[in-house]
Amino acid sequence: MLHYFLYPLAKYHTIFNVFQYITFRTIYAAITALVLSFLLGPYLIEKLRKLKFGEVIREDGPAGHMSKAGTPTMGGAIILAVVAGSVLLWGNLKSPYVWLLLFVTLGMGAIGFLDDYSKVVKKKKGGMRARTKFLYQVLVASTAAIFLYFNGADTIVTIPFFKDAAIDLKAFYIPFVVFVIVGTSNAVNLTDGLDGLAIGPMTISAATYMLLAYLVGHVKIASYLHIMYVPHAGELAVFAGAMVGASLGFLWYNTYPAQVFMGDVGSLSLGGALGTLAVITKNEIILLLVGGIFVVEALSVIFQVCSFKLTGKRMFAMAPIHHHYELKGWPEPRIIVRFWIISIILALVAISTLKIR
Repeated sequence: MLHYFLYPLAKYHTIFNVFQYITFRTIYAAITALVLSFLLGPYLIEKLRKLKFGEVIREDGPAGHMSKAGTPTMGGAIILAVVAGSVLLWGNLKSPYVWLLLFVTLGMGAIGFLDDYSKVVKKKKGGMRARTKFLYQVLVASTAAIFLYFNGADTIVTIPFFKDAAIDLKAFYIPFVVFVIVGTSNAVNLTDGLDGLAIGPMTISAATYMLLAYLVGHVKIASYLHIMYVPHAGELAVFAGAMVGASLGFLWYNTYPAQVFMGDVGSLSLGGALGTLAVITKNEIILLLVGGIFVVEALSVIFQVCSFKLTGKRMFAMAPIHHHYELKGWPEPRIIVRFWIISIILALVAISTLKIR
């Protein structure tokens, strides 16, 4: 919005030129989201507490989690509000990619809200039916995939570490995009089981894609690095910057011991946004590295279920894998910080693929 109204004033004074630069707007989108989180956080947390929107703890989980029962949840609404507000303020609203990302983020957030509402307010055990929730997620992701496909998106998927390795998915591009978006959304949701566990790696992942979006959207840099150039994708750095600021702001309240949980409204929306960023910037495969923590968490659940059905034995003490380490006696803060460290290392390796080819 500011870009639309203030940049034209550059013909009267050069100071308004700064509003054309993606780097400037990205920085201030992050700062705006962070400040808004600090301003809105206490109010919303108190509101959730008064409404008695408290977390419902699974009875078969680690015993230490029972003390967290009643902690305000659905705090992801803070993230949605400040991301949307920051992007509308600092983003170039002429970019269809910005609106597409907002659609996926808010769409997944709405699904998460319905699930949280079902669990917290209606007291329905387990919340929304898994099949129904999955169907809604696929519907949102399919809309995004179809939009990209019929608006000239490149159906080629590049392979990290290899200079000329790429696969043209053609019509299979649509189900692939749906898989990436829905898979990432659910993987982040599964990771959100300890205080700050999901939001830490999400901050790191968003920061990584903030860099990648800028690089693939800059024709000269993309040519120099021999990476795929995606016209107008640089604007998504502003969106990713807002995600970084909002995630850091939420972490202020979500760090151990948490004052608020993000709930599905936060985890599903952030995961959907991350998956969509990966798709638009043509860095889908690198997401396996950048979001490695989310991938491992999701795979631990899949392996656990398959192992139990096939052999009658469990591969882990409990899935997702962070609960396994809890039951092994690791203190919660140790698990959280070590997962953050691993996430940082994976992000650095992912960035290194820009030169290792």
